Amino acid sequence: MPNVHALAVQRLVGMIRAPRTTLSGVIERPRSLDLAVLILAIAATCSVGFLMTRVGRIAALDQEVRQLESLGTIVTDARYAELRQLQPYLPLISAVSIVVGWPIAWMLLAFGVRAIGNRGSTQATYAQVLAVVVHASAIFALRAIVAEPINYARESIGGATSLSVLLPGLGESTFVARLFGALDLFVLWWVVVLAMGFAMLYRTRALPVARWLFGAYATGAAALALTQALRGGI
Repeated sequence: MPNVHALAVQRLVGMIRAPRTTLSGVIERPRSLDLAVLILAIAATCSVGFLMTRVGRIAALDQEVRQLESLGTIVTDARYAELRQLQPYLPLISAVSIVVGWPIAWMLLAFGVRAIGNRGSTQATYAQVLAVVVHASAIFALRAIVAEPINYARESIGGATSLSVLLPGLGESTFVARLFGALDLFVLWWVVVLAMGFAMLYRTRALPVARWLFGAYATGAAALALTQALRGGI
């Protein structure tokens, strides 16, 4: 019998190189636990490894300050000292948020999609929907591998794989710049793969599904960018 870990790696690579073929096999024989563990391990290892470096700690502190200021919060010396005291715990916080938060998000997304999708003529099991969600998230494992070295080189967190890297000339405080900064290339890729999987599962066209998913993602990104732009102008 093939090694379980080897099969998970094969499917992770398959989701990047041949997602349709991989999803077809997963829908027929739904399984997700082994790949979920692999994705979480890669993402958590990359994040923790970066935050344990001096560059990562400084970048995380700078990001927290920027986020607070973008929301209109004045970072006093006392508040800054509190943020610095939390730095040693950031790797643990990041690992917990990934290892615990991602599976919860996957399960909730699968539950919501099944509740909507099963209203039609095609019925899918929860295991099938969850398998599609988990396998599409293989894109996030690749994102972690790509983004963290870039973050280290830039000595910054966030924006390494956003659309803003394609338009570096935009002013950082403008709405357009913030919108492009809120849209991540790998998340857009994930949406495409997710739409493909749901379309295959419910035997429908991928384009309408992709439009709905892109619409939800773009709306959230636009709301965030607008809020930050308005706060920045105050």
